[in-house]
Amino acid sequence: MNKRRRRSNPFLIAFLLIAIGFFVYINTNVIPTIPPPFVPTYTPTRSPQSYAEEAEAFLAEGRIGMAIQSYEAAIKANPQEIANYLAVARLQIYNGDHEAARVNAENALLLDNTRPQAFSLLAWAKGFAGEYLEAEADVRSALELDPNNALARAVYSFVLSRRIADNLGEIDTLDRAVEQSQLAMAANPQLLEARWARGLVLEITGNYPEAVEELQAAVAINDTIAELFLALGRNNLALEEYDQAVFNFTKAYSLNPTDPEPNWYISRVYARIGEFARAVQYAEQAVNDDPSNPRLHGNLGSMYFRNLQFNQAIDSLELAVRGGVTAEGVVVEGLPLGYSMTIMEIYSRYGLALARVNRCNEAVQIAQAMLQTVPDDPTAVFNAEAMIETCQDFQDNPPPVEPDADDEDAEDTAFHLPEPEVGI
Repeated sequence: MNKRRRRSNPFLIAFLLIAIGFFVYINTNVIPTIPPPFVPTYTPTRSPQSYAEEAEAFLAEGRIGMAIQSYEAAIKANPQEIANYLAVARLQIYNGDHEAARVNAENALLLDNTRPQAFSLLAWAKGFAGEYLEAEADVRSALELDPNNALARAVYSFVLSRRIADNLGEIDTLDRAVEQSQLAMAANPQLLEARWARGLVLEITGNYPEAVEELQAAVAINDTIAELFLALGRNNLALEEYDQAVFNFTKAYSLNPTDPEPNWYISRVYARIGEFARAVQYAEQAVNDDPSNPRLHGNLGSMYFRNLQFNQAIDSLELAVRGGVTAEGVVVEGLPLGYSMTIMEIYSRYGLALARVNRCNEAVQIAQAMLQTVPDDPTAVFNAEAMIETCQDFQDNPPPVEPDADDEDAEDTAFHLPEPEVGI
């Protein structure tokens, strides 16, 4: 009856009150912000238009690569927007990625086959790939949809001009190329492609100063396209403006470092002015850029030959002529002999180098092949006969260390492109 009551612990009561308050806070403020399990969390997404606007901003800054990435992101965000396919295809052609441009142009046509620009861009990509007949068919489809389309006219001229440059033209191909370039300029003289196409037509007809003017006008519109600077350099070279040619080829390489053509051309410039050691350096760089290309190995061998390095010349020229495997294990397919000045140069200097080091069995084989395969080319015949004569006289009259001046001059004149006598 008189049992004592235990006193309450104030610290325990305080702890319990704090704990209750904490759980009330969690329940009312934290738990409502936690998403329920197994339900996807909402995250904001960018609009396709924002990617396209970003691409245009990059393009205004001359950053074509970043613009392409933004357009590709816009396509992923909205695969039904045709304008993005067309925009990225055009930029990919500017950037030298012709196969990707082809895919995007084809995708645009799958969505809408009434777009002349899509047919034009597809034709342009095929033209770069050497598919000239298909390219002409596509550009004609574009002109059926819009006969006054300046891009279609420019691409048509471009494709025809490349056919001529590859010796695949017909009787009227040049006339048609000229006409289409004129129509493109009449339709829109401010269009980059119109200026570019007109410059190419002027180049293949030997009107080099006028070609430079048109290409410079194209560069003023867009100075981030490697192919434009490459074309400018070719015309500078034809005009013997060697410093300017090297400048433009170097600019082309800086814009597209995966392309061996600028270094190939620079090596030819230095060979033209007698700086053969520098020519070798740039020819080597071109080979490094594309070690499977036999033409580049042939050019390197030709530069070694001009620099009197006959054994090194033979190594490179043999890869070009006979094919083989490089020291790095890259397979090179040999070039068949034919009526191409580049190929005849490679075979001539291969045979002459063999003769100079008294590998006469091989040299005579090359000479006989040239006499049988390209008997209508006087310089090829001259060089073949020089190989045989060198081998016949080798024992009694060893060849001088320096190449015979007459042989060298005759050889070089054969490999300068003639200037066509076509006025427009």
